[in-house]
Amino acid sequence: MPDTDIDVAIIGAGPAGLAAALRLHQRGFRPKIYESVEELKPLGVGIDVKVYGSKELDELGLLEEFRAISVDAQESIFFNKYGQEIYAELCGVHMGYLYEQRFVHRGYLQMLLYRTVLERLGDDAVIKGQRFLGYTQDADGVTLDLQNRDGSSSTARADLVIAADGINSTTRRQMHPESSEPVYSGITMWRGTTLMKPFKTGGTILHIGAPQISSMIVYPIADDFEGSGLTLVNWVVEATRDQSVEDWNQLGSVDEIIHYYDDTHIEFLDLQQMLRDAREVYLFPLIRHDPLDSWIDGRVVMIGDAAHAMYPRGGNGACQAIVDGGALAEKLATIDDVDEALQAFQDQRLKAVNGIVMAHRGEGYEVIRRMVEERTGGERIGDIEDVLPLAEADEIFSKYHKLVGQERPGRDAGEATGFRTWDLAESEAGTR
Repeated sequence: MPDTDIDVAIIGAGPAGLAAALRLHQRGFRPKIYESVEELKPLGVGIDVKVYGSKELDELGLLEEFRAISVDAQESIFFNKYGQEIYAELCGVHMGYLYEQRFVHRGYLQMLLYRTVLERLGDDAVIKGQRFLGYTQDADGVTLDLQNRDGSSSTARADLVIAADGINSTTRRQMHPESSEPVYSGITMWRGTTLMKPFKTGGTILHIGAPQISSMIVYPIADDFEGSGLTLVNWVVEATRDQSVEDWNQLGSVDEIIHYYDDTHIEFLDLQQMLRDAREVYLFPLIRHDPLDSWIDGRVVMIGDAAHAMYPRGGNGACQAIVDGGALAEKLATIDDVDEALQAFQDQRLKAVNGIVMAHRGEGYEVIRRMVEERTGGERIGDIEDVLPLAEADEIFSKYHKLVGQERPGRDAGEATGFRTWDLAESEAGTR
């Protein structure tokens, strides 16, 4: 039987590291997490947790608590740069999946996982103020080189190290120095939140604009935010910009992007007002991190963004990071030899996740907005069916859902799962 008494060190107390700790604990391990900051705070903006992410949280026994801090995703609608609708699909259980798709503030999800780690593993499970500087290995295990909060140095020993140290991973730089210099794509994200009245169903995600010019995603992440009776809405705008640092916490301004949406008119949402009323705006450049051919060096294994940093498109980055922890814990708990377990984990995950990394680089299903812009020559749509037939769009979406591991319900019967909302409204009114 596998030895659950081995010393497991996890680098990083982000969602990936915390979820991995909880998964390992379920299997009988008692890992220690080393985190560089002295106090964890609910930082960041929104993330889109797909149905397989909700399944992972359910298996951690956290689904009800997750529901309490998140918003049920009901529908996803795509618009061109003028605000004309291109395509729509239902989300999560509304499409027929067993689990919900949900929108949540990244920091709230991280704090839920953090509190649960402390409750289940003990207050000493997360060692804060310990910056990870690198590792060395010998026949008996791994030595972690750490910097303490006062600037002094220290070390820690472990039998196994799980590196969940994020997009700027120290582990990746040591393990793959040839891939340590990522390339700026030329595209930057402006990420912000606005407190406002709910729009559409209250659980609608919008995809707006021509990617050749600028692209916007909008979705709610908290209902009745802090008792205000209003919804906290997350929005993300992509546009070209001079290179900036790969840091989630750079401050930006809506003045750089608001003009892209001067001609965008959506009946139920004033985009210009939403941007002007932003509570915060952060910049994040889209950086190309080449997919790696290995996540393992001896008894050190990478997970999450450290292993497979991907463009934050399509809502799969955080979800895939959480899946990593469950897959790794399962291998360690069922395979006697640790080295064989790590290899089995990599064999299961690496190729599939690298495929998602490359799909996100190529826009995934968001490509339909680029197609419409090109096919109309940037002009307004007359009849959308002449520009992008529903069947063609539906096939693009079905292929993408299958790629990320959540094949659409009903596709075996060959039925379309996408729609256009005006068709749905007419059908419900009995006019079709």
